[in-house]
Amino acid sequence: MLTHRLTLVSLLAAAALTMSACDGPFFVLPGGPISGETAPAPADWTFAGRAGTAQLETQGEEPYSVNVAYTVVGGNLFINAGDTETQWAKNIATNPNVRLRLDGKVYEVRAERESAQEVVDAFGEAWTGQSIFRRDPRSLDEVYLYRIVRR
Repeated sequence: MLTHRLTLVSLLAAAALTMSACDGPFFVLPGGPISGETAPAPADWTFAGRAGTAQLETQGEEPYSVNVAYTVVGGNLFINAGDTETQWAKNIATNPNVRLRLDGKVYEVRAERESAQEVVDAFGEAWTGQSIFRRDPRSLDEVYLYRIVRR
């Protein structure tokens, strides 16, 4: 029993040490500051592909970073929290200046909340077309949808 507990404590300590050495978020766990080569924000995000995953750093009392799914529609990059006001969405409400890491490059950008129905409709079409498991934002009462733009 004592050996089992020591092994568990050792594994937890190793995991904590590994996570503290990571840059930004670790899988589904939020992290601190992200790093990488800083690049100017593009006017058109088409190069990022139709969809993918990026790291988003918001500025609260401390840098807070998460992995986010993104979708590109008409050259615009969108991130979506669905109908959940996540911690990163709360941080954006306080300070919309964010950093986005994509393919090792860090872009200093703004996250602007979108609520125009035509934007939500276009995004919803692209978003739900990626997977049958994606909730359609067009059917939600409240949507935390953000367009990533130049500062």
